[in-house]
Amino acid sequence: MGFSRFLIILFTLQALLAMASAQANAQKSDLFREYIGAEFNNVKFSDVPINPNVEFHYLLSFAIDYTSSSSASPTNGKFNVFWDSDNLTPSQVSSIKSQHSNVKVGLSLGGDSVNGGSCYFSPSSVDSWVSNAVSSLTKIIQAYNLDGIDIDYEHFHADPETFSECIGKLITTLKNNGVISFASIAPFDDDDVQSHYMALWKSYGHVIDYVNFQFYAYDAGTTVSQFMNYFQTQSSNYEGGSILASFSSEGSGGLSPQNGFFTACNRLRSQGKLGGIFIWSADDSKASGFKYEKQSQALLAASR
Repeated sequence: MGFSRFLIILFTLQALLAMASAQANAQKSDLFREYIGAEFNNVKFSDVPINPNVEFHYLLSFAIDYTSSSSASPTNGKFNVFWDSDNLTPSQVSSIKSQHSNVKVGLSLGGDSVNGGSCYFSPSSVDSWVSNAVSSLTKIIQAYNLDGIDIDYEHFHADPETFSECIGKLITTLKNNGVISFASIAPFDDDDVQSHYMALWKSYGHVIDYVNFQFYAYDAGTTVSQFMNYFQTQSSNYEGGSILASFSSEGSGGLSPQNGFFTACNRLRSQGKLGGIFIWSADDSKASGFKYEKQSQALLAASR
């Protein structure tokens, strides 16, 4: 009888440990992120509703290593501010962070275009690009009191290995120097894009905190079941990563809120797979009063 009781206690402890392990491995899902400032429509940090029960990241869009002239050209890692810096200033960063203890602000690098042309990742060499990028970004990050960076290059004049080494060394150096506390990447389902970001993930995934996968780059009319399959595929591609669900408030593609985005998020959350939600972008959401920002944050807050 005593031995039987011992076995029962042993099995109970094993079950409790298994549950604790599963909970530890489940994605922390109260992170909300939003890109802001790319479209110059006068949106301000204070325009966006902030739920105090989520972790909230603004991502300034964009810092680009191009000249800021009308005929923009690559600068080999010497970054300039290309977001709406009249409305999104250093003092406004400090103000929104002081008013909301759950807010952090980062900047996103690259983007799709610059001054009407494609924005290319175009380093002269790994060492020179990293040196220039660390120097120029440190100045911007410290001037704006920022917390992290996001990588959103979408066009490349460099092979995947060069991209991986440049970006991986940049993130590692900025973290080691205490300049940033988080880093994320923003790939989407395109063969060239994926080859570059998956090479980066393979070599430097350990220094990347979040994967802002652009699920809105899939076809418009995406269904809930398709979205769930896409999410599983990208979770496998970026194995071990904190994968965020996403949609575009300009309605260009992917699974929209009207067609079941939040249904999919609730399913992912119940499975312990939802790393958070991000929206492209505050600029587009302004006209509709940020209703989906409110709904996204309410869903995430309920998961705490």
